[in-house]
Amino acid sequence: MNVTIKEVARLAGVSPSTVSRTCSDHPSISAQTKERVRRAMQELGYEPGNNGPSMPGSKTIGIVLPVSEDDTFENAFFLETMRGISLFCNQKQYFTTLITGSSNEELLSSIRAMVRENHLDGIILLYSNAQDPIIDYLYENGILFVQIGKASQYPGETICIDNDNILAAREAVSYLFSLGHRRIGYVGTDLQRIFSADRKAGYMLALAEKNVPFRESYYLEMPRVPKEEPEELLEFLSGEDRPTAVLVSDDILAMALVKTALELHLHIPEDLSVISFNNSLFSKLSSPQLTSIDINSRQLGIEAASQMINHIENPGLLATKIIVPHFMIRRESCAPPKERI
Repeated sequence: MNVTIKEVARLAGVSPSTVSRTCSDHPSISAQTKERVRRAMQELGYEPGNNGPSMPGSKTIGIVLPVSEDDTFENAFFLETMRGISLFCNQKQYFTTLITGSSNEELLSSIRAMVRENHLDGIILLYSNAQDPIIDYLYENGILFVQIGKASQYPGETICIDNDNILAAREAVSYLFSLGHRRIGYVGTDLQRIFSADRKAGYMLALAEKNVPFRESYYLEMPRVPKEEPEELLEFLSGEDRPTAVLVSDDILAMALVKTALELHLHIPEDLSVISFNNSLFSKLSSPQLTSIDINSRQLGIEAASQMINHIENPGLLATKIIVPHFMIRRESCAPPKERI
């Protein structure tokens, strides 16, 4: 069984990144620490691989998209975040390369190949999922990475850039409550995606704060945006006791909800108020335009690139956690509920 960097780090009492930097004889690691790490490597029989940073002058950062689905490249969040990363990297004369895959196995294979060939100085992940094998691989092999989203694995040692999604959802529900809504629903994506789990948690917390009982029928989880007739959304909006307002975890999903509402002859916002996330072009092209929470996607990318380059050039830094502020753009998709006949 092959010995991993993580096992060496545990025996030496250091982080996996320290082991990786010792293997490349990085000057930021003290001679005493290097000696301790090398003794642990010898004791365990660890043979250093080619996991160090790329060759001097290459300055390349990998950008990893989540496992590709049909809507990944249509989602303005990823496009704006990549734009922010590219803007900052261009200023600092770092190259970027996009890494995609149709499965975790394919993603891992691509990352391993690039690491093996020393083509990367670090990796930025544009997502945060629970129990992600990509994170395990990066951590156990001492590869520098920055995560956009809350770290669910190795939180004390992960550089992450995030929004306060719990607070954002609480504020959205409080706004709907202030308009007079009490039948407030939530439509979100797969809870394996940490941002969606946090937005649901914020929704639940706001209901509790306002003494509004949670109703299972007012909550809908959809792993992806429906391409065909959305039976779940039709059922969600068809009941006599349906929600009068809905918080949706993403603008694209909100567009599907609005389309379904119109098919059921529900008017926005007279019959149904809608708040979404991202403030993308979709929210502005909708009719009426959607109230949306702007999470500053481009700034998330800029901060991720800034932290990545800072940690490449200053390897001894501790893991950084940055919260990028959000704000609500109020448009025509929200109004007080009307009396039902």
